[in-house]
Order: sequence, then C-alpha cells, then structure tokens
Amino acid sequence: MKRFNLGYTDRRSTAIILLAGWLLTAPLTASAQEIIPLYSGAVPNSKASDVQESGAETGVIKGVTKPTLAYFKPAPDKASGTAVIIIPGGGYGVVVYNGEGVNTAKALAEKGVAAFVLKYRLPSDAIMTDKKIGPLQDAQQAIKLVRENAAKWGIDASKIGIMGFSAGGHLASTAATHFEKAYVDNASNTNLRPDFQILIYPVISMRDSLTHGGSHDSLLGKTASRQDVELFSNELQVRANTPPTYLTHAADDKLVDVDNSIVYFETLRRQKVPVEMHIYPKGDHGFIFRHPGWMEPLFAWMKVNSWLKN
Repeated sequence: MKRFNLGYTDRRSTAIILLAGWLLTAPLTASAQEIIPLYSGAVPNSKASDVQESGAETGVIKGVTKPTLAYFKPAPDKASGTAVIIIPGGGYGVVVYNGEGVNTAKALAEKGVAAFVLKYRLPSDAIMTDKKIGPLQDAQQAIKLVRENAAKWGIDASKIGIMGFSAGGHLASTAATHFEKAYVDNASNTNLRPDFQILIYPVISMRDSLTHGGSHDSLLGKTASRQDVELFSNELQVRANTPPTYLTHAADDKLVDVDNSIVYFETLRRQKVPVEMHIYPKGDHGFIFRHPGWMEPLFAWMKVNSWLKN
C-alpha cells in the first residue's frame, strides 16, 4: 500500500480543500469569552524568525508563533464540569481554526462542556529548533494550563479531554500516548494525561502504509528516520493506560485512509482500553461539513461516560 497523499499535495491544497467546506457552514466572525496565551513567558523550542501569522480573516490560519487557547464557557446551568481541548486539523500546514475549532467549541459549550480551541504552532524549521516536538509541546501545555486552572474555570480536573481533527487528530493522539514524558516545563508535575480522546478522521500513523503524506512530511520531513516514524506512529504507542477513546471516520476518505482509525481501534481494544468507533460509509474527508448530525453519537458516548449531564 502506498502512502496516502491523494489531492493533498501541498499546504495550499490543504487550505483550499478545507476552507471550501468551512465556507459552507461557518460565519467569518466568531468570539470566545477569553483568549489565553499558552505560555506566560518565552515559547519553548522557538527561535527568532520573521514569520508572521496570517489567515484570521478566513479562519484558516498559518504562521502561528504565539499559540493560544480560546475559551468557550458553557452556561452555568448546563455546565457538566467537563473540558475539551480542541485541536483543528490542516495537514500540519494550516490550522482550520473556525470550521473545525470554533464551530465545534460552540456546539460543546451548548451541551455544557468548557471548550478550548488550541491555536498551535505548525512544525517549521523556520521557527523551531526541533519541529517534530513543537506541536506536542503546545498540546501538553494546553492540558497543563487547563488542569492547573480547573478550579478557577469551574472544571473537574479529572474530566479534561482532548479532541482532534485530521492532522489535529494525530496531535491529539500523540498527546494521549506520549504523556509520560513532559516536553514542556512541568516542575509541579501536573498530570499531562488527557482523561479521554476524541479523534475525527485522524491521521494516526506515520508509517508509509497508512500515513497521510503531507502530514508526515510537514512533521518529520521527507527523509524521516525509522525511529522517528515509529515514535510518532501512535498505533505503536498505545498502552493499557491510554485514555478512553472515541473515533469517527468515513470509509471513503480519500485523504486520510480509514485504516488509520481501524488500526488504532484494534490496538486499543487489544490493550483493553475502552474505545468506541463510528464509521460512515460515505462522507470523504472533512465529512463534518456535510453531516450536520455527526456529533449526536459523540454526545451519547459522553453521556454514558458521565462527561455530559443526562
């Protein structure tokens, strides 16, 4: 089987494909209750550059050097105490911030979940000393920040999940399988393990037989070592303490093969990690823009696990 890179040959393709779907469903403006800088001091693993962030006007962002969390707070009478950190996708070349991030956050907040949209640094030699770990640092810092401020935000510190779409699903699953090693300063030894993971048409593997080529090359480079490929192939990193998982994908996905989710499901099941998977026969990549009811099975799963109020 060849590496999957159909129709996704470069970063511009990523933006065009996902922006087209986003424009069908999302307004150009959206607001959060609070925009929180991810780091209070210097951003780790960064170096001086002239890279400028762009794309705020379209909701498809690139060039992030100062990562943030956008906080969408649920109404007090609906609040469940659960929080979800949302990681939009974009092939590790852009961040589909509004379409996959803001819109999802609003839907979660409406159900009583404190939602945080992560605007994360994309792997780049221009802004990072080691681009392989930059996105993971931001994901870990987001978990750390939300958990350390749980009481302030009315969140149960044992109900903090992570949610990722496409390449954001790779990053979310990386955070969910690499939490025993801190890639950020963690002097207080804050728990970096998400309490659950929600993965939407995720890239899981970096192996040629499964991976999405654009995500692989952006994160690891075209000549990645076998060690790096295996380290960031998250189906190989599952352990018995991997968080409970919800997976959803379309069987006809031409960009990120559904076998990413299937292989991950099978590995989780063998390790006896609670896992639920929903596969739609049709919908292709980015099916959330064409299936407005896609979150209903997710909400049912969250209710069963007491992450939503019944």
